[in-house]
This record gives sequence, C-alpha cells and structure tokens, in this order.
Amino acid sequence: MYVRTISRKNKSGSTTTYVQLAHNVRDAKTGQSKADVLYTFGRADSLDVDAIRRLTKSLSRFLTPEEALRIQGTIEGENPIRFLKSVPMGGAYLLRALWEQLGIPDALSQCMKDRSFTSPVEWATFAMVANRALAPDSKRGVEEWVKEDVALGNPEPIELQHLYRAMDVLLEYRKTIHKEVYFAVADLLNLEVDLIFFDTTSTYFEMDEEDEEGLRRYGHSKDHRPDLPQVVIGLAVTKEGIPVKCWTMPGNTSDMKTVEKVKSDLLGWKLGRCVWVMDRGMSSEENRLILQKAGGHYIIGEKLRDNQEIHREVLAKRGRFTSVRENLEIKEVTIGDGEKRRRFILVHNPEEAKKDQATREKTLKKIEEALKSIKDQAGPGHTKSVCALLSHRTMGRYLRQLKTGRIKIDKGKIKEEAHLDGKYIISTSDDTLSAEDVALGYKQLMEVERAFRTLKTTLDLRPVYHRKDERIEAHVFLCFLALLLVRVAERKTNMPWDHIKAQMERLHLGEFFSKEGRVLQTTEPTPEQVNILKQLKISPPQRIRHIQVTP
Repeated sequence: MYVRTISRKNKSGSTTTYVQLAHNVRDAKTGQSKADVLYTFGRADSLDVDAIRRLTKSLSRFLTPEEALRIQGTIEGENPIRFLKSVPMGGAYLLRALWEQLGIPDALSQCMKDRSFTSPVEWATFAMVANRALAPDSKRGVEEWVKEDVALGNPEPIELQHLYRAMDVLLEYRKTIHKEVYFAVADLLNLEVDLIFFDTTSTYFEMDEEDEEGLRRYGHSKDHRPDLPQVVIGLAVTKEGIPVKCWTMPGNTSDMKTVEKVKSDLLGWKLGRCVWVMDRGMSSEENRLILQKAGGHYIIGEKLRDNQEIHREVLAKRGRFTSVRENLEIKEVTIGDGEKRRRFILVHNPEEAKKDQATREKTLKKIEEALKSIKDQAGPGHTKSVCALLSHRTMGRYLRQLKTGRIKIDKGKIKEEAHLDGKYIISTSDDTLSAEDVALGYKQLMEVERAFRTLKTTLDLRPVYHRKDERIEAHVFLCFLALLLVRVAERKTNMPWDHIKAQMERLHLGEFFSKEGRVLQTTEPTPEQVNILKQLKISPPQRIRHIQVTP
C-alpha cells in the first residue's frame, strides 16, 4: 500500500495532479501488476492536510512506538531520523540569563575594549563559573564538560588554553569587575547595604612545604589541617546573604590584620552609612578604630573568656534580661565615660544554656573517670597522664593542680563556667541602633558562615590544583562569582540552590540527525521549571534551538 500522484490534462491544456491511496494487485489475465485505487484524497493543490494528519494519527495506534517513530522519520524508508544524544541544559540556561542580567558580559567587554583577543574570554569565564555551580571540576575537566556533558550555549568551542587565558584576564580586571557586578546586583535586588558582614576562612593545599614568598603559607587552619599550607579567604556579604567582595590573602594572615585592607578596598563603593558586623576574632582596639574611620561603625563579637576587666564588668552588671525573640534575651551595658565609653549588649540564649550545661556535665563525668584511672598509676605513666589531662582543651579547664602535684576538679571554675552558659557579648559603636537591632544584626553573621559552607561544599572550593598565586586568586574569584549567581537565584526564588539545580538540570537539549539536516530541540519544560524561570524573570528556552539543513 502506498500514496501516489497522477496527473491529468484538462481541455484547456492545464494539468491537475491528484493524490491517491493505492496498492498493487496482479491482473489475472495478463499476469502483470497494476494499481488498485483504494481512496482518492483529491487535488494536490487543495488537500485537506488536517484530515490526513488525523488519519495518520489514527493508523499509528496499531503500531509500536518504535515503528511509528521509524516510519515518521523516513521517506519511503530511506531517510531515518537518528537521536544522537541528550545533555542537561536548564541549569546552564538559568545561570547564563542571570550572568547577563548582572551585566557581567558588558563589564568584561568594557575592560577589554582596547585589546583584541582571538579566544572567547567571556564565554570561557562563564563556563568555569557555571561548572562551579553545576558540576565542580578541574579546569581540564571543565574543557571536557563543555564539550560532552552540558548544553552551555557557547557559540564557539572552548579549549583549555581559553580557560587559562580567561583566568589571567579576570584577575587583571578583578577590581573593576567586582565593583561593576556589585552595583548591578544592588540595582537588581534593591539591596540594603547598611550592614556589611565580614569573616574569614581558610583552604589548604595537599603539599608538604609552604612557599617562601607567596600565598601558600602555614597559619591558623579553620579546616583543622595545621600541618598543610593554606590561603586565607575573606568574604563580605549583605544581610540578605548576597556576597559583596572576596579577598585572597597569605595563609599566615591573622584575622585582625585583614580589617584595614577590607575597609580600604571598599572605599568609593557608595555603601552609605555602613555598619560592619564581625566575629570575635576581629575584636581589637586597632580594628575598632579602623572601622570607625570615615563615619563607619561596627558590631563585633567579644571574647567571653579572655578575662579582660571590661568583660568581667559587663558580666557582673546587675539587671534583668529582656526577651526579644524566642531563645534570645538581651541586656544593654555601658562601661566608661567620654572617649573611653563603650556600649555592650549581653545576649543570653536559654536553649544554648541547657546545651552548655549538658556538655559540661558529660565532660565532668569523663574527668572523674580519668582521675580514677590516674589514681592507680605510678611513676612516669602517672606524670604523663596528669600532664595530658591538664593540657586537654576542654577537660583541663575544670582542673587545678595542688602543691603536692595531685590534680582535682576546680569547683570554683565550674561555677564560673555555669555563669557563662548560653551567653555571649557584643560591642557596638553605633548609638542609633537599638539593642535588639544590634543583637539580631550580629546573629545574621551566620549568613557569612553559610556562604563559606556553600563555597567549600556546593561549589567545591577545594581541591585547588593551581601553584601560581595569580591562578589561585583567579580560582577563588571564579568561586565568588558562582556563589553570587547561586545566592541571587536563591534570593529571588526563596528556594535552596540544590533544589533549583536538580529541577533545572532535568531540562535537556536533544540532538536529532537525518540526511536532510540536524535539529537541536529541548524537552518540554515542566511546571516547576517554568515557575523557577518566571520568578527569575527569565523566558523559557525556545523548543527548537537550532536547525541546520543539509545543502
């Protein structure tokens, strides 16, 4: 059975073509094959195409899906459509739209306007940032990822040399890009920058020796790897959790030494009346003076157990706590007069106080068991056990040694520690902020900690494969840009990035090929994907992304 066309001449000399459904039968008399017309569809120039579609669909019900697809993709069985591959597209499509909303391509173009590059610098930069957010890998891994495992949308191939060239350019113009991107984000999200939160973290390198000069140095490790060289990373974020700027410093840089650099680097950023919120590691007289320059202010956590006289006064101050939130009670304390006057907020968390008490009771039980064990020892073993117990980070806090050399539990220390349960001290230079605003502002410092967790886990800041300082700095900056895109997406959708990524990565781009040409087509967006894109003000992708007809 087949479809055929026949032409007939009219009296006027014109020709009319008809479309018929026929099948061949053998003539009993002649023994030759002839066409037996089953149905005439009508004239070719006035066919009811919709009726033909309905008929085709109806007939396809009697075929298997594979047979129907094969028949639809062939012309007389000779031109099959081949499905070559399908790769994730949705996550990269979303990130590229945010990348353009923030004006990063324009910022890069402006930086490079007086220079000519043959390599795709901007797309290579985006490829590395998108890889951090979607499938973190080494730069060599990024090259393979772009070629085989994602529909990035890049108009030309991206090779490893392009990635390294882009890193060099990115580092060269980092200050300008940082600033332009910040202003774009501030406009896009209508950010409030009256509070800036700052903290530091560290990331280590799998190597035995530090650099004699450079970034990779031994220092206080926040990853609990003091045996390995590291770099220190500083991060400033807004109270909404949007990263503002990042810094990469030598691994032996102390927290206190970072403050002056951070403050000076953000001069001219039009942050307005800015209050810096920092953790207790930044608390020093020098840092407080730096943060108050040019009309700035600070909210800083204080070290509760440093035995400073001023902190003992704050803790000893009489007065009741005022409840401002669930599990958050505050008491305002002012110490000193004139230039020496300082304002403190003593904060108490009843829930944390219970946890501190329970932890201390467990520690005391361990101490009692250890003391019983030591009692039965003698000679060098006894001395070694005593020294180990006294120097223990937590148990040693509750012990004291007598003149005879014996050690016992210090009941006075237990009473002192119980007085500190669930408490911490905050100091501020801003008298216009209420005590409640100061306490809540400091509590939001966890946004920086959350950002660091995202850098180290979701974006896989480690391992760092680079040796040169400039490449290390560029790598950290790429992670910062990825964090920025992730936070903007989370902020505008009120969804965690893991959920956004999982949903969007299910949107694929399929590649189909036949001798007639090549077609790139996306899968049908799900309602969840459409909702995410709508909240980000991103139009869904066109279903047919590309058609290439064979000449």
